[in-house]
Amino acid sequence: MKNSVAQKIKKAPLSPGVYFFKDQTGKISYIGRAAHLRNRLKNYLSPTDPKTQKMTEEAADVEWKITDNLLEAIVLEANFIKKYQPFFNIKEKDNRSFVYIIIPQSKWPYPRIVRGRELSKYQPQNVFVFGPLQSYSLAKNFLHSLRKIFPYSTCALNSGRPCFHYQIGLCPGKCINKISEGDYNKIIQAMIDFLQGKTKKAKIFLKKNYPEKLKLFNQIEDSYLVTKEDFRPSPQLRIEGYDISHFSGKETVGAMVVFQNQDIDPSQYRLFKIRNAPKNDDLLALTEMLERRLNHPEWPYPDLILVDGGREQVRTFEKILAQRKISIPVVGISKFQNDKLIFGKMKKSVKDLIELSKEDLLRLRDEAHRFANSYRKKLMKIKK
Repeated sequence: MKNSVAQKIKKAPLSPGVYFFKDQTGKISYIGRAAHLRNRLKNYLSPTDPKTQKMTEEAADVEWKITDNLLEAIVLEANFIKKYQPFFNIKEKDNRSFVYIIIPQSKWPYPRIVRGRELSKYQPQNVFVFGPLQSYSLAKNFLHSLRKIFPYSTCALNSGRPCFHYQIGLCPGKCINKISEGDYNKIIQAMIDFLQGKTKKAKIFLKKNYPEKLKLFNQIEDSYLVTKEDFRPSPQLRIEGYDISHFSGKETVGAMVVFQNQDIDPSQYRLFKIRNAPKNDDLLALTEMLERRLNHPEWPYPDLILVDGGREQVRTFEKILAQRKISIPVVGISKFQNDKLIFGKMKKSVKDLIELSKEDLLRLRDEAHRFANSYRKKLMKIKK
């Protein structure tokens, strides 16, 4: 990889979006998406698999397009891959191994997932095709998120009782004759507009007809759409561990420790003297510490946050991140439950990856505890 490309990566935004690697001729060679562009792109600075190594060696430039959330990034990625057919996206894969979402032109249509080898069963003029997507699990989670914004019906027409999906807000009411076929088709068309990249047009429809659904565009949990590729272990994987220390409510301090390059990295540790949280209120102390940490955009965002504590501590961190529209998985370690890992909102695949790193997480938790205690004892000694 050229040094100019590496330097550009280090200055990439922390926003969700789509990125494009280009070769010497300016042709797009690879397209990807990310919940945090800079963090994802840093993985390419030290690639480990031969395919990625070859792609980065040939890379002469990298560009990106920022989106409001990961949902929109997935749409852009699929449409751009379909348009440009980048070599390293389709290398060693053919159309049969990709996954697509199709919407047939029929009465009361609804989207469904098909594999590439099944596309030939459908006439192009009778079906809308969105894709390709890299995996069935991504397509399934993507479609579930999409349904929260554009509800559709898979139930029987006017069955006399509300279906399960209607009861949880994912069906507009075909089952109980609550929506006409014409109005239903307008929802499906707005979904198609969004999948075609016509986000503004889709949002105008929602604002006029379903304003409560429009709010969901920026509330979809990015962590639900994160895949193994987005969270793959690499030398660039960054984990931040947090702990609070005090002595009977006095001299409350917070510590942030960092795991990167497959080991703890003391050069990136940070200490926080808690100024505003009430004595003995660890949750508010954690809130103050994380908010102050997030006020430093020059510090790289982590791929995972670890907090010493259980469910309440994890939810506290998730609430702060949600308020700032930042999607970072959070996990806690509860010493009162024999060092059990307490997971926040994330996919099972991400949980499985985190479980594999439990030994490192325990070491990081203990290091955060040690670092916070040493700072608190130092402050107490100064005051004596």
